[in-house]
Amino acid sequence: MIFSKKEVSYNYIEEGSGHPVVLLHGLMGGLSNFNELKDFLVNNNYKVYIPQLPIYSLPVLSTNVNGIAKFVAKFMKDVVKKPSTFLGNSLGGHVGLVLSLKYPNWVHSLVLTGSSGLYEKSFGETFPKRGNYEYIKKKTEEVFYRPETATKELVDEVFAVVNDRIKAIKTVTLARNAIRHNLSKELPNIKCPVLLIWGKQDNVTPPSVAEEFHELIPNTELKWINECGHAPMMEKPDEFNSLLLPWLNEITNGN
Repeated sequence: MIFSKKEVSYNYIEEGSGHPVVLLHGLMGGLSNFNELKDFLVNNNYKVYIPQLPIYSLPVLSTNVNGIAKFVAKFMKDVVKKPSTFLGNSLGGHVGLVLSLKYPNWVHSLVLTGSSGLYEKSFGETFPKRGNYEYIKKKTEEVFYRPETATKELVDEVFAVVNDRIKAIKTVTLARNAIRHNLSKELPNIKCPVLLIWGKQDNVTPPSVAEEFHELIPNTELKWINECGHAPMMEKPDEFNSLLLPWLNEITNGN
């Protein structure tokens, strides 16, 4: 679905009815990362929005976490039009945190999984082996506890980004910005309910990151998924959903 208003275009998925849940993908992710989660939420009476984040289309000076958050805030004003639960993976979680701090009127509640904002292991300062498919395959597999979760389709998507010069530059620019953009001093100011669902074997944003988020954000719950890496909603969807739904039902009761 494409929506345009005042020269701003949004490519997004919108399905279901009920309390709105906005899903925010990571730096190397896309709308397809949330296929199973989307269907689960729709079947449990939630309205789901998945915007394509403008990682490659923003001007270079706006290619940063704050620039992405500003874009999502405009998406909320133009498309969703009501406070929502945000669920973000990796960079998407980081964007959700910025929204909670800078645009709190749009954020009913927040779910973070493998979120940046405190610390993350970089994909790389540069892409020295851009043409090496096996190298990209290995780096993609490292995101997961079970390497087979990195399907050929997913590896092909990452490979295509890495081998597009402009996309690679934008990716590195945004990755560096996310690493520098530490929110530790601001996190105590978040007022909304927050759920952390973390893979115990996440080697991109390790378990210590989840524990620090739990300490710094006032109203949080922390749930662990064992034998799971950086993208629990993809690697362990059933377990992820079983942890998410009771919390979501409780905090949206009556909303």
